[in-house]
Amino acid sequence: MDALLETLEPKTLWKYFLELSKIPRGSKQEQAAAKWVRDQAKAMGLDAHQDAIGNVIVRKPATPGREKAPITVLQAHVDMVCEKNEGTVHDFLKDPIQVVRDGDVLRAMGTTLGADNGIGVAAAMAVMAAKDIAHGPLEFLITIDEETGLTGAGNLQPGVLKGTFFLNLDSEEEGDLTIGCAGGMDTVATRKMKLVPVATGTRPYRIKVLGLKGGHSGVEIHQGRGNALRILGQILFRLVPEFGLQVAAFAGGNKRNAIPREGSATVFLDPAKEPALKAALAKLQKEIQDELGAFDPGLALQLSPATEAPERAFAPEDAQAVADYLFGMVHGVIAMSPDIPELVQTSSNLAMIATRGAEVEICLSHRSSVESSKHAVADRVEALSRLAGFTTTRGDGYPGWKPEPKAALVKVVNGVHEKVFGKPMAIKAIHAGLECGLIGEKYPEMEMVSIGPNMWDVHTPDENVSIPSVANFWKLLVAILAAV
Repeated sequence: MDALLETLEPKTLWKYFLELSKIPRGSKQEQAAAKWVRDQAKAMGLDAHQDAIGNVIVRKPATPGREKAPITVLQAHVDMVCEKNEGTVHDFLKDPIQVVRDGDVLRAMGTTLGADNGIGVAAAMAVMAAKDIAHGPLEFLITIDEETGLTGAGNLQPGVLKGTFFLNLDSEEEGDLTIGCAGGMDTVATRKMKLVPVATGTRPYRIKVLGLKGGHSGVEIHQGRGNALRILGQILFRLVPEFGLQVAAFAGGNKRNAIPREGSATVFLDPAKEPALKAALAKLQKEIQDELGAFDPGLALQLSPATEAPERAFAPEDAQAVADYLFGMVHGVIAMSPDIPELVQTSSNLAMIATRGAEVEICLSHRSSVESSKHAVADRVEALSRLAGFTTTRGDGYPGWKPEPKAALVKVVNGVHEKVFGKPMAIKAIHAGLECGLIGEKYPEMEMVSIGPNMWDVHTPDENVSIPSVANFWKLLVAILAAV
């Protein structure tokens, strides 16, 4: 991994990213990485500490002659989404990310890369370490657990930061200046299942949906990609009654904010019907693939003997209710913005399913830039859940970030970009969630924008980041700090 530094620029930024990639930092497991950031800042001679929840706060004095400039905050999150391909041997609790170069991009070997938001953290640390760039007084906020609960941002205390300007380093498209985002909320639906004996003469099999792209539910939700859980529901809706399948377990999805790439059901089947079931799955695969088309061409449906299976199965009516729920539940874009072209206003993501003994638990996440719409989607999911015999609980959610296109910081950053790169930025709001909404609630006087380099397929094992784009991101960041 260290040999990559010989070919990457800017070297300091990439040095910190590659070092960070050696430290396990899945959401809620990022304590060692946060401590490493704090210790690195202290070793630079900077004022660095962690707050009660674990966020890292660092302060760096202005360079000579810039002492009276407004305080600028640089913010990123240290945790990453942990996803891997089936068959990839990797323990996210102890193994380093295997970073490789593929032309002009960096990616990982069969896992998520963690460029979201490791590049932002590394950029902030490179600014901390820099001796040759001009800047005013700086504060750095490195938050924890952004991906699974916005825990760090949510527990940041008012008054800790003194900044006037706030640069979030968590955007994923070079040339975009993000000035607003959607708010979000989770719903967990649970159904108690009646267990019955397994029919004599049947054997356990696993029906699996795989090969889908998945993706970030706030970034790719509008791109027509398949949802493995919905497809699993479609399969079972069709084939449970046709083949007399006894369903014993459901599984699929790993993160509330990732479109599920894989899903499976453990079923009991008369072995004599195995060839017919495989043929039916092949027919369904073609039908669904025709529907997905080029949006998601890798769909595969598999039937294989199950190496492990519960001793009892779900009652037929309970299994059918879950299949109906998966097939019929709202997923995807619900409304587009009437004010901002091509912006998704409201969506819902059917994210995860798990079997816990005699219960089935399903997690959904909802987003909207309109607060009332966010709650309306959660109400709709609750109503549909009740019809299917599920009970629901809701998370507290997080607020959206209201765009302020006339803010002084927007004009400064856009002007710097035009000066450095010869063209203005695309000023936009996004459907994905950023920590700016939560932090902005506590610091309403602070002007905020978000920038970042090009990266693709975040939250999936196909995640990659553009090397030249990171160099441009760094050039822009340095120029902004000199200008504010």
